[in-house]
Amino acid sequence: MKTKQILFALALGLVSNLSVNASEIVAATLILEAGGEYALGSMEAVNEVIRNRAAKRKLTPRQVCLQRKQFSCWNSGRIEQLLAKAKRHPRFSEAMAIVTGSPTNYTGGADHYHADYCNPYWASSLKKTCIIGKHIFYK
Repeated sequence: MKTKQILFALALGLVSNLSVNASEIVAATLILEAGGEYALGSMEAVNEVIRNRAAKRKLTPRQVCLQRKQFSCWNSGRIEQLLAKAKRHPRFSEAMAIVTGSPTNYTGGADHYHADYCNPYWASSLKKTCIIGKHIFYK
C-alpha cells in the first residue's frame, strides 16, 4: 500500500495501526505543531483543538490528526518518519502526558488555529478565542 493510501486509510479508520497507537499519533502532532514553543499551554492548546474537532466531527483524535490537510505536519504523508522524529524530541513524554491526561481549556473551545505568520482564508469567518505563543486560536 502506498503512503498516501495508508494515510487515507488511517484517517478513515480503515487501518487500525502501523504499530502506532492513537496516543502516539496525537502526541506526535503536538510535538510537530507546537513542540518548539514554550509558552504556557502551547501543546495543550493544540490538543484541545484536536479533541474539539474529534467531538464536533464524530471522529477519533487520531482520525482528526491524520485527516487530509488538517495539520500541516502530516501533509507529506511520511507517517513513520515523522513519528520517529517526534519520539526523539525531548518533550515527547510531556506530549504523551498531555494526550493521556485530563482535558484543559486554554483556548475557550477552539477547533481551529494557525501560526501568527499565516493568514488562512477561513480565519475571518471564525471567532478568535486567544493567542498562545505563535498560534492564534478560533472557534
